[in-house]
Formats: sequence, structure tokens, C-alpha cells
Amino acid sequence: MILSVASYFVVAAIAPWLVRRLGRNAFVVLAALPVATTGWALAQAGPVFDGHALVESRAWIPQQGVALAFRCDALALLMVFLAAGVGVLVLVYCARYFDDDEPGLGAFAGVLVAFAGAMIGLVTTDDLILLYVFWELTTVFSYLLIGHRSEHRGSRRAAMQALTITTFGGLAMLVGLILLGERAGTYRLSEILADPPGGTLVTTSIVLILVGALAKSAIVPFGSWLPAAMAAPTPVSAYLHAAAMVKAGVYLIARLAPGFAELAPWRPIVLITGCATLLLAGWRALRENDLKRVLAYGTVSQLGLLTVVTGAGTRDAALAGIAILVAHALFKACLFLVVGIIDHGAGTRDLRRLSGLARAMPVTCLVAVVAALSMAGLPPTAGFVAKEAVYEAFLHRGRADTVVLGVLVAGSALTAGYSLRFVWGAFARKHGVPTTTCAPLGGLLLAPALLLGASCLGLGLAAPALDHWISSYADLFPPGGTDYHLALWHGPGIALNLSTAAVCLGIVLFLAREPVVRVQLATARVEPSRLYDLLVRGVDRGALQLTGTTQRGSMPVYVGVILLSLIAITAAAALGRLPLPFPDTPRWWDSAAQVVVALLVVAAALIAAGTRGRLPTVLLVGVTGYGCATLFVLQGAPDLALTQGLVETVSLVVFLLVLRRLPSRFRNTTRPVRRAVHIVIAVLTGGVLASVAVSAFAARTRPPVSEAFAAAAKEAGGKEIVSVLLVDIRAWDTMGEIAVLAVAAIGVTSLIFVRRTRELPRLADRAPDAPPLPVDGDDAHPSHEPEPAGRLVAARTLAPERRTVLFEVVARVAFPTVLILSLYFLFSGHSTPGGGFAGGITAGLALLVRYLAGGRYELAEAAPLPAGRLLGTGLVVAAGAALVGLIVGGAPLRSTVLDADLPVFGGVHIATSVFFDIGVYLLVIGLVQDVLSALGAELDRRIEQTRDPDAERTVIV
Repeated sequence: MILSVASYFVVAAIAPWLVRRLGRNAFVVLAALPVATTGWALAQAGPVFDGHALVESRAWIPQQGVALAFRCDALALLMVFLAAGVGVLVLVYCARYFDDDEPGLGAFAGVLVAFAGAMIGLVTTDDLILLYVFWELTTVFSYLLIGHRSEHRGSRRAAMQALTITTFGGLAMLVGLILLGERAGTYRLSEILADPPGGTLVTTSIVLILVGALAKSAIVPFGSWLPAAMAAPTPVSAYLHAAAMVKAGVYLIARLAPGFAELAPWRPIVLITGCATLLLAGWRALRENDLKRVLAYGTVSQLGLLTVVTGAGTRDAALAGIAILVAHALFKACLFLVVGIIDHGAGTRDLRRLSGLARAMPVTCLVAVVAALSMAGLPPTAGFVAKEAVYEAFLHRGRADTVVLGVLVAGSALTAGYSLRFVWGAFARKHGVPTTTCAPLGGLLLAPALLLGASCLGLGLAAPALDHWISSYADLFPPGGTDYHLALWHGPGIALNLSTAAVCLGIVLFLAREPVVRVQLATARVEPSRLYDLLVRGVDRGALQLTGTTQRGSMPVYVGVILLSLIAITAAAALGRLPLPFPDTPRWWDSAAQVVVALLVVAAALIAAGTRGRLPTVLLVGVTGYGCATLFVLQGAPDLALTQGLVETVSLVVFLLVLRRLPSRFRNTTRPVRRAVHIVIAVLTGGVLASVAVSAFAARTRPPVSEAFAAAAKEAGGKEIVSVLLVDIRAWDTMGEIAVLAVAAIGVTSLIFVRRTRELPRLADRAPDAPPLPVDGDDAHPSHEPEPAGRLVAARTLAPERRTVLFEVVARVAFPTVLILSLYFLFSGHSTPGGGFAGGITAGLALLVRYLAGGRYELAEAAPLPAGRLLGTGLVVAAGAALVGLIVGGAPLRSTVLDADLPVFGGVHIATSVFFDIGVYLLVIGLVQDVLSALGAELDRRIEQTRDPDAERTVIV
């Protein structure tokens, strides 16, 4: 099963290439994969339907008890038949539904195949976390399929609505799955159902899971997304919204019902929401004029019926529920394909404009009538067999089930009514409407619908076989008062009378269709889609109000609120633990040099707080950073000192680059009272943090975890504890930090490059006769003749007044050496001070020096790769190093030490975590290059364009 599911994603990856080579006929080739899946399911049908489940498992994240676990029992195998069997017919249908020049057809094919794989994985997985993964994959793929025609606003809106609602339900379900797995002590679904846990926590988890299931199956109050999703191409509706995706929620309810249907909130939730959905959507379908929307609301109504029956929690209801699930998938997929055929042939789906198609499309009409009979629950179809079973499941039970039975009969009457409306609207001859002309259609377009229609009849006639297929699942429930079995004819009885009454009432609703529409229009107050729009608009408005209230555009206010919150939370925690622990014999310093450096840091910080010039403030802040690096050196931590010094240097230069576009002095706009408040907050913050640090060390009762770092570093094959800590012991922290760095770099520079490409300007793009750039602030170019073009880029891009040839030459000569030094830091980080971060900063400094020496064109020559590519490559390499451990069956980011004797290099000792470090190295270089591009090269370009004497004093807003 693992290989079967994985093969769908492999085929999905090559599907665009197949479409480019074969055009729309590639869909026929792609259909071979679900054909193979259907063949495999047929081969396994005998033992599985006899009660022998297939089990396959492979370790995935063993520390968390998560595995690639699959289990195929009778329920799962029936869903595989639907997902693969209907998938075959839909793919074949696509081969004639689309044209070869359909935009994005290759991507559509790949996503459709991937969706089929995700759906098959969802119904066969036996692991709760893997279930959620496949669940969300179907959500993402359905978003892409619904929004296939993205040039249409309606498609984009429908896709976003479906994504928003189902993702909300999915997040609730994720919380429920985790709570359930933790409470049960296992994430294996079969083990949980074999011995269901109890308690309030389990009840909460099941309610959350039901929220996800109801949202996925478009049950009230989440039903608005499915009718809107009819903006998708018809094959998508026939597959996702009839046979696959919308059945996922019903499947999950059916899967959990044997173990949790007796929980107190279960039946009220599924019965109330299901009955409401059945009636409201069925009533709405009676006034729709678009054939596809008639089926859409009919689908929502039938999903309500399925929710009620599969969630009822009895054997007979389970038998009837799965029977109606199978029948619904067949007749609804068939009818959606029929709508696509009509749309292709007649050019419209509006039943007010269609007339006389029964004569023009006799075979299509016959197929539609058979499917509609099954939908209405008339013999000899599968729908009739299932509907009889539904009525029988709620007969002879309590008062609540009698009320539910009445609702089901009313819903069935609505179903019969809109079934007649569909057939009449599509094929009947209407008075005053001209006969619809129909273009000739190919057999390949009609064949899938014909097979589905035949299946509706075939399963009705083969009801005992369907009963055998479902019985092993139904037998998981406690036996009821009757031992009901599916059959085409049970003879006269209450169930048959209820079926007859429902059909007769449906005929009355159809004959009174015009009064029914008038009543609906008169009583309809709010459309479901309107409610969704109001909710989204309300959330947007609330977010805007909250943002306007809290985000006032004042950095001192933001920082002050953060620091005051820190002070308040820490003080509240400390007041309950007074007196705070304090060392008996505090050690204030180890050497006089530390005292001197500390006093310098404090003095620089105090002077920086009082100075009015921006440049002196930045330099003084830099002094505090270098002072901290010096303290690291004095304390015997050269690795920390190296990193601190490198970061401080880059930060200092970045500040100086920004200062070019800021006023030279701070404005004196802060009132004395506010300045006093700032001072108080600063003093309190410093005091709180110092107290927390001292108290935390004094309160320690156990040996510090750092004592084990040396042994852990040795085990990881390194001697440098800090570097090993970053890329091995606490590599997950580093993974998160570099991801944040990448996002921050992209976000900040995007504010600068809001309307421009982020590519650095190349010398080749510069006009050959373009004069050198002038001295900043000059309106005219200097009179000096430009130097002859040589090896120095600045000779062709900068005016002589802006150049320092010695600096340019030194920067060029030292650049390769500094890069080699950065590589040394990278590869020696496990044994000596360095590592990927220090190496990346060093290489970034080399780029910085090149930029300072020759400007933005010199930077472009030194950095041939775009910063974004370096950022992305670094993340991919780091993530790839993390995934290697999982692929080989170990832990993520697991490191292995390799020792080898090479002919030239001699003995080589390397840890595989160096590949993770390479990702960090590349990302840091990309980060520095991105910052230089935004705050250096881009600001240079703006200054050059403005040629304003005050350009250097303009503040970036």
C-alpha cells in the first residue's frame, strides 16, 4: 500500500510532461494507475471482505510513535474502489472534456492524480498523524483544482472559500487527533478503536474531530463552500464533490463510530447537523436553475443524510450508511458527468434555456434517468436498496429515532423533487423555449457516464453481494433488534410505504415547482455564501480595528509595551516566591580586565542614550557589542567572541548604510516626562533581567545540562562544543532560527524592493557610453574624464572623486583569501572556533568590503548568484540534511561521523552534520547579500536617480 500511494505522487510529477507530449490524450495514459489500483483492490477483495484486514507499516518518526502505517479493511477497500474506480472514469472523461490548448492542463492533470493518491492514502492509513497529512493534502489539492481557471474571479473566490472553511475544520481536527492519541497512548487508529479510551479529554477530542469531518463534508454550518465550488471544471465536481473529497468527512465519522458513537455529544451533533443539512440544502435545490448547482445542493443534502445514518451508531444504520455512500458516489458522479456532456454539446447548463435534449441526446438522457432514479430511491437501483435500508434502520426504535425517521422521509421527498427537476430541466421540451441544438459528441465523453449509470443498476440487482462487502464493517457495532440484510425486494412493509410516500410527495413538489420557488424567494433572507462573506468581512474589519488600535507607528511604544509586559509577568511570578534565591558567595568578576571592559560597556551605553547624533549613537552601540565579545574572550569562549564580533561588524556597517538616508541628528520631540518613563522602563528591565539571571543560577538544585555537552560533542565527532551544539545537539533550534532569518530577510527587503526586481545591476547591463556616477549630491557630472576601462569595475562606474584605488585593489586581492577563511571556519567548526554561521558572516563581510570599495556594480561582480537563490538553497540543504535521517529510518538531523584516509589529504574526519552547516553557511551569505542589495545597492540607485542635494537627508517611510 505504501508503494501504491507513493506511485500516485510520482506519476503526478511527470503528468505535466506527459500532457506536453500527448496533449489531452495523456489523461488516458494517466488512468492506467487507478486501473492498476482497482485491479489490486479486486485481487484483495475476497479475504478483506471476509474480515481479514491487510496491514503494512514502516517506521517514520519512532520517537513520537508515528509510522507510515496502513490498514485496509472492508470500509477502506470500498473507499479505494470508489476513489480509484471513479478516478479512472473521470480521467478518461477529461481526455475529451478539455481541449489540447486548455491553459494549465498539465498542472491540472498532475494535481488531479496527486489528489487521487492523497484520497487513497487517507482512507487506508492507520496512523492519526498520517491521516491528518493526507487530509490536508486533499484540502490543498482541491484548492488548486477548484481554482484551475484562475483567470476567473469566481474560481479564485470559490477556491479560497473552500480552503478557508476546510482548513479551519482541519486545524480543529488536528488538535482533536493529538489529544486522542496522547490520551490513548497510541496513534494507531485500529488500536484506539479496539480499546477506546474514555474521559472528558477524549470527549473534547472527538468533538474537535467531528468539527473537521463536518467542515470537510459541507455539513451545516460549513455547507456554503460546496455550491460555490461548482466554479470548478465538471470533472473536478464529478470526482471531488461526488465520489472523493466530500466523502472524507463521512468516512471519518463511519470509521470512528464503532468506538465513540456512545459518547454523550456524538449523536446530538451528527443527528442535528445532518438533519438540518438534509432539509435546508434539499429545499434550496428545488429553486436552482443551473443544473450543476441543482446537483451541488443535492450533494450537500445527501451528505447530511450520510452523516445521520453513518453516525447513528447501530449495525443496521452502519449497513445502510455505507450502502447509500456507495450508491451516492455512483449516481452523483454520473449526473455531474452528464451535466458536462450537456454543457459541451449545448453550450449552457441553464435549465431555462434547455429544451428537447431527450431527442437530441437519447443515450445521455437514458443514463441521466437511471442515475436520477437511483438518486430518488426508486427500484431497481442501488439507491432504492440503500434507501430502504435507511428507513429500516430507524424503525422500531426510540422516540428520537422516530423524529429522525420523519426528517429522513421529508428529505427523501425533497430528493425526489429535485431529481425530477434535474431530468425535466435537462431533457424535457418546454413551452416557449426553442429546441436546443447540440454539437456531436465523442463516445469517449459518454462512456464514463454510461458505465456509472450501469453500475447504479448493477449494484441494485446485486444487493446481496453489496451486503456481503459491507457486513464485516457493520458487524463491528453491537447487534440490534433485527438482523437486516440488503436486498432488492423485501416485500410490502413500512419501509416500502415510506419510500412510496416520499416519492409521491416529491412529485407534488415538482408539479408545484413555480409556487415552491415563489415561497422560497419570499422566505429566503440570507444566502449561505452571504453569511460567509459577512463573516470574512467582519474578521477583516475587526483585524483592521485591532491593528489600528495597537499599531500606532511608534517604535518606542512597541518596545515599551513589550518590556513592561516582561517586567509585569516576571514580577508577578517572583512575588509569589519571595525571597528570591541569591548566591551565598557571589563571584562578581574573575579578573580586573573584566571590570574595565564592563565599565566601558556601561559608559558607552549611557553615553549612547544621551547623545543626539545618529552616527555617534551607532558607534557607541557598536562599542557595547565589541565589549561583550571581549568579555567572551576573557571568559575563555573564543567561539562566542568570534561570532559576536563578526555579527557586530556587519550590523554596524548596515546601520551606517541606513544612516545615509536619515537625518544626522535625532529630533528633540520627546517630552521630559516621556523621557523619564523611558529611563524608568530601561532601568527596571535591566534590573529584572539581571535578577532573573542571578536567581536562576542560585536556584539550581541539579547538575546543569551543560556538563554533558562535552561528552555529547565527543560522541558527535567534534571538539568545539558551541558548534556541535548548534548543528547537532540542538539542531532543531538552529533549523527554526535560520527559517526565521530567511523570512525576515525576504520581508524586510521586500519593503525596499516593493516595485522593483531584487536582482543586482550587472556591468553588462550598463550602457557602454554611460558616464561614471557623480559625487553624491552633485547635479552635473564632474569634468574629469573617466578612467580607461580596466579590471576594476569602479573605473567604469564611479567618478574619480568617489574612488579609492588602493582600497579597491586590496578588496579584490583579499576577497579570495577571506572566502577561503570562511570555508575554513565552515569545515573546521566541529574542532575549532567557527562553523557555518561564522563562515557565512565572514563571506558576507568579504562581499561588504567589495561593495564599500566599488559600489553596487562591484557587489554584483562579486556575487554572481541572486540572494534569493542562496537563501532558498540554504534552507533546502539544511532541511534535506534533516530529512536524510528520517529516510534512512533514524531520527531527523541525526549525525554520523565518517573517518577515511585519502591519498592526498591523508586522514579525514568529518561529521555528516556539516551538510546542515553548509545550509546555514549559504543562507547567511544570502542574508548578508540581500541586506546589501536593499540597504546598499538600492539606496545608491535612489540617490543616483534623485540627484537631490538633500537626498542624503531623506527618511525612508
